[in-house]
Amino acid sequence: QVQLVESGGGRVQAGGSLRLSCTASGRTVDDYAVGWFRQAPGKERDFVGAITWIGGGTYYADSVKGRFTASRDTAKNQVYLQMNKLKPEDTAVYYCAQTIGGHAGSDESDYGYWGQGTQVIVAS
Repeated sequence: QVQLVESGGGRVQAGGSLRLSCTASGRTVDDYAVGWFRQAPGKERDFVGAITWIGGGTYYADSVKGRFTASRDTAKNQVYLQMNKLKPEDTAVYYCAQTIGGHAGSDESDYGYWGQGTQVIVAS
């Protein structure tokens, strides 16, 4: 059974940085992508970015391009989201998810496995 565990959330001042980690276990194939999503209070969950496990190709939402960077460590089965120049509007619960197939898209329906989320608060 695939399990995903996020860590690294916290509270930071605007302009600061955080690095989220997503540790995976239980996956027996490598052809998938890991996506990051976020959900602010009272809002729908939105796509943030994604990275393919094979090749490391990345894809980001316009709202975070140039500020957030996804990476992975295949030896540790971990994916990271480096978040720089954080803004108060980045405050949300951040989730990592794995796709069922290899497509690294922005649609939640492509993702079949989800972590429990980690809270990020950016203070102004």
